[in-house]
Amino acid sequence: MAQTQITLMDPPIEELLDKVDSKFTLVALASRRARQVNSYYNSLGEGLGVVVPPQVASASGKPLSIAFEEVAAGKATYTRPDPEEIALAEAAALALLEGEGVAEVEVDGVEAVAVVVEEVEPVAAASDETVD
Repeated sequence: MAQTQITLMDPPIEELLDKVDSKFTLVALASRRARQVNSYYNSLGEGLGVVVPPQVASASGKPLSIAFEEVAAGKATYTRPDPEEIALAEAAALALLEGEGVAEVEVDGVEAVAVVVEEVEPVAAASDETVD
C-alpha cells in the first residue's frame, strides 16, 4: 500500500499549477485573493459587506492558505485582459490627457468614447452648533 507523505503544503503545488498557466500567475492570483480574505476578516466588525468572504471551509485560518485552497477548488480564477481592449483604453486615456471633455478613439476598427468628469468642489461640513 502506497503511503502519502504529509507535507506542509496542502494542497500540493502540482495540483495548484494544474489550475493556472504559470507559477507567476499562481503567485499573483493567490496573493490578491489572500489580501481580499484578510480585508474581509478585518472589516467584519464594521458591518461593511464589500469584500467576498472565503469560499471554502478551511482548517487553516491563514489568508494565504485559504487562497490556495480556493485556487485548488476552482473558486478563485483569473482572466487575461484582451490586448486590443488594453490598447483602446490607453489610447482613450492619452486622448483625454491631450484635450478636454470627450475623446473619441478608434483602434483597429474598435471605437471607444471617453468622457472627463469635472471635479466638484467639496461642500463645507455643517457645524454642530445650533442657532436659537
